[in-house]
Amino acid sequence: MDDDALMRGRVYGADHDDPDPGPRPGRAYRELVAGPLDGLLLDVTGWSREELDDGAALLTEIGAYGAGGRAHYGPRPGNGRYWDWEGDSA
Repeated sequence: MDDDALMRGRVYGADHDDPDPGPRPGRAYRELVAGPLDGLLLDVTGWSREELDDGAALLTEIGAYGAGGRAHYGPRPGNGRYWDWEGDSA
């Protein structure tokens, strides 16, 4: 994905009514790949190296566990710009 395509994506956590749910200049993002949040961007601005290496468990209503469930994403080996889905949990 080139930088222009990245900047057109929708950011995880943006309101559905937000007229501009895309990324903001000066912020750092990771693209979520596969799973229930496929294609969304995660704002990781200000995250430490350790946090980036650990990935994230993101709340989602559309995962295997419904409302209150979490989708787990972690950095792709060799290309940390993409975070791959690792499964869902309650």
